[in-house]
Amino acid sequence: MDENTVIVENGVCHKDSVNGGHDVWSCENGASNFADHLVVMVHGILGSAADWKFGAEQFVKMLPDKVFVHCSERNGSKLTLDGVDVMAQRLAAEVQEIIENKPELRKISFVAHSVGGLVARYAIGILYQPPKGDNENSRGTIGGLQAMNFVTVATPHLGSRGNKQVPFLFGFTAVEKVASLVIHWIFRRTGRHLFLTDIDEGKPPLLKRMVDDDNEYCFLSALRVFKRRVAYSNVGYDHIVGWRTSCIRRMSELPKWEDALNEKYPHIVYEEHSNACEPDESALRADENSDKIEEELVTGLSRVSWEKVDVSFHTSRSRFSAHSVIQVKDHYMHAEGADVIQHMIDHFIL
Repeated sequence: MDENTVIVENGVCHKDSVNGGHDVWSCENGASNFADHLVVMVHGILGSAADWKFGAEQFVKMLPDKVFVHCSERNGSKLTLDGVDVMAQRLAAEVQEIIENKPELRKISFVAHSVGGLVARYAIGILYQPPKGDNENSRGTIGGLQAMNFVTVATPHLGSRGNKQVPFLFGFTAVEKVASLVIHWIFRRTGRHLFLTDIDEGKPPLLKRMVDDDNEYCFLSALRVFKRRVAYSNVGYDHIVGWRTSCIRRMSELPKWEDALNEKYPHIVYEEHSNACEPDESALRADENSDKIEEELVTGLSRVSWEKVDVSFHTSRSRFSAHSVIQVKDHYMHAEGADVIQHMIDHFIL
């Protein structure tokens, strides 16, 4: 499909955009002419825009005159190995081009899976524009648009650095240490960022820099301007991204969960709203389950409020693919995760 070809499926229009991504909008009754809310969907490592096909279609079907969805493709496949910052530069440029080409846009949201959540967090720091003037009620923007929802799905916010953050390493300290030494052979620069082994010109690890504003980008301020920040997490069977890192919690803060909270969302097992909490000296602690850098990441990201949604596929046939099911990466193989997408849409601020 080229950028001039529009495919229509069940009232949903699909088109490859000139900037390399994939646009999805409603074809019904000129709905796209009224949509002023850009939803940017970001895939994970070695992924593509197609990974969000189901999610994008559900958004425009249920919110036909509200949203225009763009599935990012600028970092497809092996380009996801170039590092979080490099990918973020590409994503930011991609989003800026969309904004420039669609002057009717007024709002922006991000929905990102896995490592894509880290890329999106860096990209909004690049796109952040501070408030204009001295008006106390004025807010910063993302690319000149009002920031609405920042949603991450199974994203390793605390990195993948040991402490059982990567379940397939089985929590063995020796194995985790070896993984941190060789991960760059497989996932190159992105792997170093995830395992916090990157040292660029004597700077702290990238993920540590991303929990605050620095001389170059305002990462925390960018997160703060969104009306809501949401972290969807797998409580188990996600062999790629552990529960604690994806929900931004310490081991002692992981909640007890039992059954689904609502028949409509059979796989949502726990929800909470954590208020913003400024750090103090007593909070900067490390125990047997959390090292100093990890504690700094939790503390830094807790300076803004988060909605935390815990998901369990423990009774599902596809539970061993939880990392993909929570996104519905493939409609046929991962259909059991559809209620998570439904939950996302039902709670979306427009």
